[in-house]
Amino acid sequence: MELLLMSLASLLAGFVDAIVGGGGLILVPALFAIFPTTHPASLFGLNKGASVWGTAMAALQYSRRVDLHWRALLPAAAAGLAGGFAGAWAVTVVSADFLRKLLPFVLLGVLAYTLVKKELGRHHAPRLAPGAERLVACGIGLTLGFYDGFFGPGTGSFFVFLFVRWLGYDFLNASAAAKLLNTATNLAALALFALKGHVWWHYALALALANVAGSLMGTHLALRHGAAFVRVVFIAVVSALILKTGYDAFLR
Repeated sequence: MELLLMSLASLLAGFVDAIVGGGGLILVPALFAIFPTTHPASLFGLNKGASVWGTAMAALQYSRRVDLHWRALLPAAAAGLAGGFAGAWAVTVVSADFLRKLLPFVLLGVLAYTLVKKELGRHHAPRLAPGAERLVACGIGLTLGFYDGFFGPGTGSFFVFLFVRWLGYDFLNASAAAKLLNTATNLAALALFALKGHVWWHYALALALANVAGSLMGTHLALRHGAAFVRVVFIAVVSALILKTGYDAFLR
């Protein structure tokens, strides 16, 4: 029964994550509810062991239908990988508690900006020259890679928002780009958890298969319905993240 519940949560997480990020909002609380006495690192490792495969599959599916800017995004993914390792190291020496209280307000700002700017992300119009786009994309990858390794919640949604806001992508192209970079940051975190012995591989395979299945369904919907659909899901996921992170920071 435990494996069935985890697999269903992983399926739904892969579905949401493939569209706009935020899959951890579903799978991580489910794992904590099923294994309430387990060390958090083991549950985070299990989450990464499942989600990295769904994210990678989504990146592959998007790359077949969306014209990704590889010359900017591949270096950015490498920067995300480096940032993820650095963030994972930093959390071993510095407390992340201040981010726990700051995060709901940052997400609220992202949501408010998206709602006010009604045309934001509806049209794909990259605004930077190739060299500048590569530099900014690497900055996004390094910064959010560090954040993902150091703390994590909302990383995929932050990737989407910054690609829309700073690079001029529409929500569909931003989500496609985010999947590539998020795969790199997830790999960094997974490698660290694996080295520390915090991945339950006997569960990770089943959860990975479920996550990939959800990812395929989510990617199909996003590609079929386009940027406007992804924008709506983005708003819904960020709203849920605000409620979840606000509760964790101030009410728990």
